[in-house]
Amino acid sequence: MPRHPIVHLVAALLLTITAHAQSTAEQAKAIYSRAVADFLNGRIASSADAFDELARLVPEEAPQLWQRGIAQYYAGRYRDCRAQFESHRTVNPADVENAAWHFLCVARDESPQRARAALLPVGPDARVPMREIYRMFGGRLKPDEVLAGTPAASGPQFYAHLYVGLYLEAIGDTNRSLEHIRIASADQYADAGGYMHAVARVHRRLREGGAR
Repeated sequence: MPRHPIVHLVAALLLTITAHAQSTAEQAKAIYSRAVADFLNGRIASSADAFDELARLVPEEAPQLWQRGIAQYYAGRYRDCRAQFESHRTVNPADVENAAWHFLCVARDESPQRARAALLPVGPDARVPMREIYRMFGGRLKPDEVLAGTPAASGPQFYAHLYVGLYLEAIGDTNRSLEHIRIASADQYADAGGYMHAVARVHRRLREGGAR
């Protein structure tokens, strides 16, 4: 039985849409890989630009791009990174790390006091020691108290040193900050930290003057 011409048109349109979606997905994957590679190799501005390109290509996925916010932070684009982490909260509302990076962005753009006042609320983040880290950023625990209460396991130790180091930098204690970032960036924490271990290494290179 011959098909009605409209059926042919619909089928062609569906094929076009599918092909376009596949092409967009492949392009997005390539841009994401480039953005991450640029960041890990210290090409921070290029990384942030690539993440922006990705957000324009797939705007519906932009809130998920917390890596974009981190790249923007190190690129000195503090208002942009603040907006990214505020957006990320809409898809990941329980994440203490998101609130911490938002604090860092606001602290650099305005002040630690304003950052504390604007600290994003979070839900139940069960990872240790995330609740203590959140209390530190809220001014309710001192960095030494976070470290003292952190278990000896590599995961908790990595995150404690990373976020204590980042927090100390935000409040102006750069020397002590780098001490903890050096610990967090040590090879022993690579598996425990994953991408965030790479962030610690990038942070250390930037602060020690070794970034490209």
